[in-house]
Amino acid sequence: MKKTILISAVAASFLVANDADLGTISVSENGVSQKIENVSGEDLKSADLAEALSKNSSSVNLIRRSGIANDVLVRSQKKDNIVVVIDDAKVCGACPNRMDPPTSHIVTNNVEDIEVIGGPFDVENMGTLSGQVKIKTKDPKAGVNGDINLNKGSYGYSKLSANVSGGDEKIRVLVGSSYENSDQYEDGSGNTMAEQLNSQVSTPTQKYATSKVDMEAYTKKTNTLKLFVNPTENSEIRFGYTANRSDDILYPSSTMDAIYDDSDIYTLGATIKNIGDYSDALKIEAYKSTVEHLMSTKYRANMNPLAYMDAYVESEIEGIKLKNSFDINDSKVDIGLDTSKRNWNGNKYHSINGYTGMTAGMTDRYFMPDVDTKNKAIFAKSTTQIGDTEIAMGVRYDNTNVKANEVAKSMSATADRDIDYKSLSANILATYALNDSLDIFAGIGQSARVPDAKELYMGGTAKADGDVKQTKNREIDVGFDYTGNSNGAKTKLFYSDLKDYIYYHSTNQEYVNVDAKIYGIEVSAYQYINDEISMDLMASWQRGKKDNALAGQTDKDLADIVPLKTNIGINYEKSAHNLRLELVAAKNWSNYDEDNGEQAMAGYGVLNAKYNYKVSKNFDMTFGMDNIFDKTYAVSNTYKDLTLAGTSDGIMMLNELGRYTYANLRYKF
Repeated sequence: MKKTILISAVAASFLVANDADLGTISVSENGVSQKIENVSGEDLKSADLAEALSKNSSSVNLIRRSGIANDVLVRSQKKDNIVVVIDDAKVCGACPNRMDPPTSHIVTNNVEDIEVIGGPFDVENMGTLSGQVKIKTKDPKAGVNGDINLNKGSYGYSKLSANVSGGDEKIRVLVGSSYENSDQYEDGSGNTMAEQLNSQVSTPTQKYATSKVDMEAYTKKTNTLKLFVNPTENSEIRFGYTANRSDDILYPSSTMDAIYDDSDIYTLGATIKNIGDYSDALKIEAYKSTVEHLMSTKYRANMNPLAYMDAYVESEIEGIKLKNSFDINDSKVDIGLDTSKRNWNGNKYHSINGYTGMTAGMTDRYFMPDVDTKNKAIFAKSTTQIGDTEIAMGVRYDNTNVKANEVAKSMSATADRDIDYKSLSANILATYALNDSLDIFAGIGQSARVPDAKELYMGGTAKADGDVKQTKNREIDVGFDYTGNSNGAKTKLFYSDLKDYIYYHSTNQEYVNVDAKIYGIEVSAYQYINDEISMDLMASWQRGKKDNALAGQTDKDLADIVPLKTNIGINYEKSAHNLRLELVAAKNWSNYDEDNGEQAMAGYGVLNAKYNYKVSKNFDMTFGMDNIFDKTYAVSNTYKDLTLAGTSDGIMMLNELGRYTYANLRYKF
């Protein structure tokens, strides 16, 4: 029942010439997920994976924070409401202000494909409340092969990356490296990132210092190693390591910048096949990821240039998963055990060069109180084919403990520092093939996620007991998937009932629980006009409401609910030439949570163009221009769950890039 949908929302993914090495989007057989393939070839603009995702999936939107290391929304859900895994490993950013989201610890040139799952239809990973992003990096291959990319763009952008892979059937190795840096980008009005901040915010100490106004926006270096060994025909051992080093990243819409953001991701896995009648494949995956993040007001206009505040935060997560796969009659069954431990620890308000300008007693005290989150779970899932109907089911039981080992600066003496959560998640999804061209699907599921350390212990006011309830999502998804000879369409509708949704109450400066609803629709379609010209469309819309306004407030709109967004593209392909024009448009934000910091935002429409020329089998060139008419616009609102720049004069809204021209040279061997 699996189909490859000839569709690309933004990147002309479905120009199907064998010689053209562009990305493809395929829809997996359960109907609720998209697989974005060949990301490294498709998204040539930068190494920012969040931007690549938002360009290629109707259910993903960008949260702009900087020139790189941006965050994503999946169906208007972010942070712990969605799960991001890289080669089956979880990566948890250290910064409580989301300067280093999980997608920032991998770069596009290392990615093979990405699967985006909407809804509570994953039972293999802890906390898949409303969606999942599964990132798979490139695997080593036999023989000798690889690629070298040189990318130049506006605003001083430069990137050099290379991957080399080789080996035989027994041992294969891949090594990769990339280096990337950029000046500050300008918006459509010609303002750099620093100029946007300095013109929008009146608080002197939040602005950039005169000596830092023209500094670079970031430097990013990544190195990768993968080793695959096949001791026997039915066994495989896998090792992976990724080192990410990012320095001097400017976050103009925040009150601090990142001095450095360093991460190390280790993965170790093994698979043994055909052990017996009840084990077609036994798989074990272990991982460990560490993130060290130093943020500071060092580059801001402090009253004393030697007086600034640092905040050092570190996050570490390690886990192991054991999964056994086998067939029973017409069903494919997976059962497994999953366990993980995350530690999140941070110290704020270091005294620098004798500076004592912070509140008395705040120096060198925990603001992230050395919190351990330990999870143990068991899961099972199956897929059964009954005639023209495929039925997928899953169930998971979680036992989670969250414990604060130290006392945070705002934690009351009565705070509950050792909290247990238990939950049962389950789902069922049916897909029926009406004919060779049309599938319909419907699913229902329940999932849960526990509050993280920030939500429990970092409120500006001390909580009565430090306890925030876990969120439960009960969701229904329905849709259809049509694939014709020269056209196709896919539509998904969802309705999400959120019990005890974890939400930031800006009046009380703490996280609370509120019942809420989110519903929406995602549409994609394509049409081949002839052998050379095709058109495609992608659109998504969501609406979110609290059942009741928060205490002391009146606004029932949910924050982060992205309005209608549409992408329409026309593609021309002939021989070695590939040209794409696309219009990206979004409606204005007319429903937003003003009580908790969001603002009215104008709609926008921007025109982009990209041309790819395949010089030879091994060499191609790409030239592109985004925002051709140099529009000034923003895509991210200002919900106060993040600490953003601005006080009585309002919260800063960071604009997108103005006209951006780029070129890429790629050699493959």
